[in-house]
Amino acid sequence: MLGTLVLLWLGIFILYFLVKLQRPKNFPPGPVPLPLFGNLLQFDSENPLKELDRLSRRYGSVFSVYLGGRPVVVLTGQEVIREALVTHGAEFAGRANHTMISHITAGKGLIMVDYSTRWRDHRRFTLTTLRNFGLGKQSMEERILEEAKHVCTSLEQHAGNSMNPQHLFHHAASNIICSLIFGSRFDYEDKYFQTLINSIEEFIKLMLGPWAMIYDIAPALRFLPLPFRSSFHHYELLKEHIRKVVAEHKRSQVAGEPRDLIDSYLEEMEKVREKKKEAEGSSFDDANLVILLIDLFIAGTDTTSNTLRTLTLYLMTHTHIQEHCQQEIDMVLGSREHVSYEDRHAMPYVQAVIHEAQRVGDVVPLSVFHTTTANTQIRGYSIPKGTLIVPYLSSALREKDQWKFPDEFNPQNFLNDKGEFVKPDAFIPFSAGPRVCLGEGLARMELFLILVTILRRFRLVWPEDGGVPDHSLIFGMTQSARPYRLGIRSRT
Repeated sequence: MLGTLVLLWLGIFILYFLVKLQRPKNFPPGPVPLPLFGNLLQFDSENPLKELDRLSRRYGSVFSVYLGGRPVVVLTGQEVIREALVTHGAEFAGRANHTMISHITAGKGLIMVDYSTRWRDHRRFTLTTLRNFGLGKQSMEERILEEAKHVCTSLEQHAGNSMNPQHLFHHAASNIICSLIFGSRFDYEDKYFQTLINSIEEFIKLMLGPWAMIYDIAPALRFLPLPFRSSFHHYELLKEHIRKVVAEHKRSQVAGEPRDLIDSYLEEMEKVREKKKEAEGSSFDDANLVILLIDLFIAGTDTTSNTLRTLTLYLMTHTHIQEHCQQEIDMVLGSREHVSYEDRHAMPYVQAVIHEAQRVGDVVPLSVFHTTTANTQIRGYSIPKGTLIVPYLSSALREKDQWKFPDEFNPQNFLNDKGEFVKPDAFIPFSAGPRVCLGEGLARMELFLILVTILRRFRLVWPEDGGVPDHSLIFGMTQSARPYRLGIRSRT
């Protein structure tokens, strides 16, 4: 009798998933999913991008897979990605509310907030405030150049030897965003700062790992003490730090004299109170401020630092490209002490090298997952409201007919026949449309000013004991180069 009941329940369970896993009418095609797991088991956890490439070749530029019991539409190639995110931007600008990252952030902040008035208000406020504090202006250049000076001091200490550059670039990128949102920077040797950076690294590592997938597809397991709980722990450490900083700002702020983004946000909250908009549900509050600051802190640290690591790796292993950059830098700057961001217009080759590092570095290959905000269509397929959308940015950055040399590191991908810098439409590492990364301008400025400052003073060499260079990437929510040693020689 017991065996019969077990078989009956097992049959009902399988039948439920078979019905649930049937694709909606006119939905994009894709591989047959399995009960409970969907198509997850056919992806290599170390590099799932290879399977996405294979599925794209088989099913076309728009196809679907199942993550557990949930259908997901994957967009490949720059034309389809732009059609969805730009032409039909509002319809593809939503965010999921059922994933681990959305639960960790509690639907607050900026990155994981659904497409709404609250999101628009916070994005507008953040962009305006960052511009007020120098984004795109000379004052921002000065902040970055000051940080570049600290980077060079660290490199100078290892001149003639080698070092692991991972934490150095993380610290530099983090300090630049800290100066904007917290109004201060940390010393690279500060133990508390190193703990924060470690929490960011561990948190990001877990976000697209296997345990995050288990959290998403098996809700019944979410309350068990499984490894995905450490994601919540690392995020709580960041929240604890941010709350202390906000509390200090509340004690020391001077009305009408904002020092950074936190002061500006606190003033915005005060304006809301004065206008008595609390009853209307204003989203400017302490909880949203904390998550917004973490969003900016993480986004402003990991992507830029990983790009710098990819960039220095390729410059070490492509010495002729490094030498060409240094010749252009020396010619443009001459005896001037500092580089200016305006100098980029006179350095097309350096610009091409930086953009090529962003292309091959492919830091955010799957973007941040979107959802549809309404029933919509793409390339003739019907996509229901609430469907998870994956803009496969990596496919555009490696698209065969969009690049001269899609499978190699070559600055000619960004230079025309006259040697002028050009940016192909397929260059979308920051995504596109309403959800395009708001830190794009800051990242471009950081990469240019830091790289030029480094190459002016140092030659980057592959260490004699470094083994064979490995240019493959470690997959994650953000991709990164594998650990390596950076050899440093003073140009003087």
